[in-house]
This record gives sequence, structure tokens and C-alpha cells, in this order.
Amino acid sequence: MFTGIVETMGEVISFVRGAGAARLVVKAGGLAERLRLGDSVAVSGVCLTALEMGPDWFAADLAAETIARTTLSRLGPGSVVNLELPTPAGAPLGGHVVQGHVDGVGTLLALDPVSAGADADWVLRVRIPEGMARYVVEKGSIAVEGISLTVAGVEGDAIWIAILPHTYTATNLRTLRPEMGVNLEVDVLAKYAESRARGDGKKELTVEYLLTNGY
Repeated sequence: MFTGIVETMGEVISFVRGAGAARLVVKAGGLAERLRLGDSVAVSGVCLTALEMGPDWFAADLAAETIARTTLSRLGPGSVVNLELPTPAGAPLGGHVVQGHVDGVGTLLALDPVSAGADADWVLRVRIPEGMARYVVEKGSIAVEGISLTVAGVEGDAIWIAILPHTYTATNLRTLRPEMGVNLEVDVLAKYAESRARGDGKKELTVEYLLTNGY
């Protein structure tokens, strides 16, 4: 489980496609030295498995499904990605529950400063894919490129989000441009709530159930 609090940014060294899959190699500084074979790592909101690592880099394979359903297929040498390691059990939950399972790719409409200056707030506007709107509400949580953010407003098929100066400088948002795709993961609790409302679930959704199952 992740929380959407980006630990550091990494730089793509290579992205090589194979027969339906791809090998991604990321320069990750101090984060790479903490990885062990088989560890999970969130790369711009996508949960991947570290299969090889060096002093300041790691490699992970992307299945055809991951390539098709996320923005990772656009990566190339020099691309900047957000990185986060799983949250240890008992650690403070700084953002919200993020699984690293991308629900869809949204479109970045704009990222505009609210005022001038290095400490300016920003407004991020994203068009969300059809079918995701029912999980997105004002003041609710959403992960954009693996970043835990709060929805400030919903306008049709688009949402807008207030971005703090720290988030702007500490994540890859500042490297993105309008019309680029962004990985989106809705709040998993919204999906559970919908399932319960439809009567799909057999278990009652309680705090104890969520803790027992790692949420």
C-alpha cells in the first residue's frame, strides 16, 4: 500500500519494448539502495516490481496490460517520474490509501499559477475518463501521477485541484504539458462504497475489515 506522498523524483535511463512487455530502468538516487529483489515501488502511480537494481538505479518489467492502461508507455530517456516505496505497517498515513492500480488515464488541461513568484500556488485541471466521474467528488481524494491530491472542484468531465508550491517543485507535475496523459487512481473507499450500495460485497465494510486487509 502507498499513500501518495512522493518520496523523490527519478529519471528514466531507458525504456525498451520487448515482445508485448517492456523493461524500464530508472535512476533513483538514495531510494534505489533501499530496494531488494521483488520489492514494490510506485512509479508515477503505477505499482511495479523491482527485478534488478544498482547503487542508484532499478529496473522493472511492464506487462502489456500496464503499457496499455497507463502513461508509462510514453516514457523515454530523461523522463521524470514520481517514486514512492510502500508504507510500512503502523506508519502514519500522510495522504490517502493508494494501491498503485491505475483506474484510467486523464488528460492534463492546464497547470496555471495563481499568482506570480516562486512561492505561488498553482491550479491543476484534468479531464477524467468516462466512467470515473462517479468516484470523484469535491473535497475527495484522487491520485494523479501517484500524488495524493484533494479535488477542489468538479466541472463536467473535468476536475480542478489546488497545487501547493512544495508539490509543484517536489513532483513531476512541473514537467508535464497540456494534452499529456496523467495516471489517475480514484479513492478505493469510493469503489467499496459503490459495491456495498449495489449489494455486491458479502462483507460489511468496517474499519476493522479495512485494517485486516491492509488498507
